Amino acid sequence: MSEIVKTITSLVMDAIAVFGIYIVFYGHLSPGGGFAGGLIISFLFILLFLAYGQKKAIKRLPYHFIRRINFVGLLGVFVLFILAVYSGVFELSLWKGQDFSLLSGGIIPPLNLAVWLKVGAGIFMVFVTLSVFRSTQDE
Repeated sequence: MSEIVKTITSLVMDAIAVFGIYIVFYGHLSPGGGFAGGLIISFLFILLFLAYGQKKAIKRLPYHFIRRINFVGLLGVFVLFILAVYSGVFELSLWKGQDFSLLSGGIIPPLNLAVWLKVGAGIFMVFVTLSVFRSTQDE
């Protein structure tokens, strides 16, 4: 890619990251949450991948690290779901969200965070796998 694309990518990356984190942490108060925030963050890494190339992006964000994040997100969703269902917290905290109060969502914000990790890492893993598969097919 040209220097213009690389420069614009480096300028927009911070704004996209802040927006993705905002969507995750305010997901219990407004539309959004873990899935939408995970998509935004994964698209951030896909933009990095497209602007700087496959080798530089994988060097900056190794595949084994993405697999670990994916596992941590899956484990977090599973553990939070099991704890919430068996302790009855899920029903009690489902409608606690109050406007302008970040800590009013009960179990929903930690669940959003776990889903964010799972979805973001999963989408990026699919993209990297398909791009590596395509590059091996071209050779």
